[in-house]
Amino acid sequence: MDYLELARADDCHIHLRDGPFLSRTVPDIARFCGRAIVMPNLVPPIKTAADAQAYRDRILAHVPAGVDFDPKMTLYLCDDTTPSEVAEAAKSPHIIGYKWYPRGATTHADWGVSDPNKLHAVFEAMTRHGLVLLVHGEVTDVDVDVFDREAIFIDRYLANIRRQHPELKIVLEHITTEQAVDFVLSQPHHTAATITAHHLWYNRNAMFQGGLQPHHYCLPVLKRKQHQERLQAAVRSGDARFFMGSDSAPHTRNKKEACIGCAGIYTGFALLPYYAEIFERIGALPALADFAHKHGADFYGWPKATGKIVLEKKTWVVPDHLTYGDETLIPFLANQPLTWQLKD
Repeated sequence: MDYLELARADDCHIHLRDGPFLSRTVPDIARFCGRAIVMPNLVPPIKTAADAQAYRDRILAHVPAGVDFDPKMTLYLCDDTTPSEVAEAAKSPHIIGYKWYPRGATTHADWGVSDPNKLHAVFEAMTRHGLVLLVHGEVTDVDVDVFDREAIFIDRYLANIRRQHPELKIVLEHITTEQAVDFVLSQPHHTAATITAHHLWYNRNAMFQGGLQPHHYCLPVLKRKQHQERLQAAVRSGDARFFMGSDSAPHTRNKKEACIGCAGIYTGFALLPYYAEIFERIGALPALADFAHKHGADFYGWPKATGKIVLEKKTWVVPDHLTYGDETLIPFLANQPLTWQLKD
């Protein structure tokens, strides 16, 4: 196969950042996707419908001329979020839900939820108004092993919320474990998960091969090979409950390589080539079109994105760095060859 024709994709989980960085992230993702669900963890966070509209306008200002790109917005779920705020958010045609960050779980999660048991009225309002709960599924207790944080979160919090709010649509984001796959498969409806390219490509050994590798550090962290293989089996199955969410999360090189490095991997630069290559390696290439274009749209109730892109089977080398505002950004698989590329 020399060419792969795909419909323009939906990235159901992406970080675009803000300000001058949008000139990098927005054109990159708009090459591949007609829509993307944008995360709200800016500083300060995107908490209101007005915040989301203003941020969306800033994003749209960086979409290349002639390109159709629809940013779907999320709001930051906080301890003080109220049902009335949910009702107001639901009036916007561009806001699809709330993002639940456990407090301190990842980048800019300082405003996150400290006790989800106090938010049942908010979850009821989200159900009533048709908004989706997007979940960063990790506990943050310092005595919990970092590699167990996702599994414990599911047992301690998510399973209970799923039982108490059976009609609430929930997406468990960037899953990394067999426990997460099993949880999604165990639910009768309204439960789905996004899977990143980097969690399909690598297991936790990649963080330590040849020394500590800061550009392979993300949250949730890469897990054991058995978990990586379970994610690969999930996408290979073609099950509609699993769909594309890149969690593409850019950080400048100096912040990634600092004594306290940032968690995040930038895949937006070559999103579909990254996915196409790993799908082909694991025997899942026939499932890529639905994973990237159909499953997410069906879950969110969207019409399918229009337009086509073509990937060409032609080896190229990922750049060793990218410009990022006035600084430098290291993309995923920097300096490594890929066999799929976007055909202009």
